[in-house]
Amino acid sequence: MDQIFDFIINSRTAFIKLVDSLTIEQLNKIPDGYNNNIIWNFGHIVVSTQTLCYFRTGIWPDASAVKFNEFYKKDTKPTYTVTEAEVAELKAMALVSIENIKADYAKGTFTNITPFLTSTYGVQLNSIEEVLITTIGHDNVHFGYASALKKQL
Repeated sequence: MDQIFDFIINSRTAFIKLVDSLTIEQLNKIPDGYNNNIIWNFGHIVVSTQTLCYFRTGIWPDASAVKFNEFYKKDTKPTYTVTEAEVAELKAMALVSIENIKADYAKGTFTNITPFLTSTYGVQLNSIEEVLITTIGHDNVHFGYASALKKQL
């Protein structure tokens, strides 16, 4: 599992480097023909992993503990201009949230989860290991979207 957590941290670090290479205006820009922007894609991975690991597995009764969830959850799109302060907070959350999940994993928090179907693919996830492997793919899809959006700036 250490390799999985390391991979998630490394890929998020790469995403943070992409975010750091852009201005706040560029992060917020929605190119013609698109319905979201780079910072939405980044915020989306931050909230989604927490939601999948804690809410969808039945550890938490709802997703209200996930900061910014209402703005970046599935089926949302940018509705306001994100500030530099929010970008900084999202960058910190991107890494801290994974460290928290890793610590909870070590404590056995996820030993007995409620299996659930992913809303995108309809695949049942039966263990936290499966959830975290899915997170890797999800994070990288959105990193790819953000990289493509950067080319449109």
